[in-house]
Amino acid sequence: MFVRIDHVMICVPELDAGMAQFRRLGFAVHPGGVHPGKGTHNAIAFNHDDYVELMAIRDRAEYERASAGSHSHDGGLANFTAAGGGIRFVIIQSDDLAADVAAMRSRGVEVGDATPGSRRTPAGQELNWKLAMLGARNPLPIFFIEHVTPIDARRAQVPRAGEHPNRVYALERAYIVTPDVAAAAATYAKVLGMPEPKVSKGTVIMADMAVFQIGPTGLGVAQPYADGPAAEALAGRGPGCFQALYRTASMDAAARWIGSQGLPPLARGVRNTGEHAMLATPDVAGGAYIGFVGPQ
Repeated sequence: MFVRIDHVMICVPELDAGMAQFRRLGFAVHPGGVHPGKGTHNAIAFNHDDYVELMAIRDRAEYERASAGSHSHDGGLANFTAAGGGIRFVIIQSDDLAADVAAMRSRGVEVGDATPGSRRTPAGQELNWKLAMLGARNPLPIFFIEHVTPIDARRAQVPRAGEHPNRVYALERAYIVTPDVAAAAATYAKVLGMPEPKVSKGTVIMADMAVFQIGPTGLGVAQPYADGPAAEALAGRGPGCFQALYRTASMDAAARWIGSQGLPPLARGVRNTGEHAMLATPDVAGGAYIGFVGPQ
């Protein structure tokens, strides 16, 4: 079954610059290593169980050769980052990817087989996983992962997993903007094998949204109803991922750190849950909207 959102993939034009931006937002970002034969490299900010991934092209020629395959999820990365980057994919974790692939196919979903992937960290640690990508009839900005390397070993790739200056400890929700929330919810329900959620109003992103609860994390598909972050994202980049919302143990700690880095105060709003949230805009967050929610 699908157990959680494993991470969001934020693709940036240049990795060092992207790392600097996220460190200013209070994430403890560390070099992640290279993807052998893919021409890409990444950086990781590990929370307790999920993480932020920043990814960029490392070797353009190697990337072009690798992404020529019709089933590569890296295809189009160069154009995406040239346009400013941002959240390109939401990656959903499975505890049995072969079984989930079979279940999706039984629902008429076009999806590829689970294939192996790996990355070698700067310290020489090899991390292994399996990936499954949706087919051409389901061009959604999600794919699926089953980790082969245990969670404790994956946490060891960074010095102190889940310890960030902004006190973030978990991904709360990832958002995908769409011009038609009803149609999108029906599509995602079929792919995920979940009931269609009721539509509610997102008062910070200013969108009608249907949120699929996947374990402790939410995947929200959102249609703008007024000017705001969702409308800006849809107008600027079209349908796709646009925001990740992170839970912090202290909004004040996050705000103090961000202020100490010379950034202006983040915009604040009140969620439909009554909680206060802060939102970093794409110009300071690698092309993405990055939200924070938690106690003061």
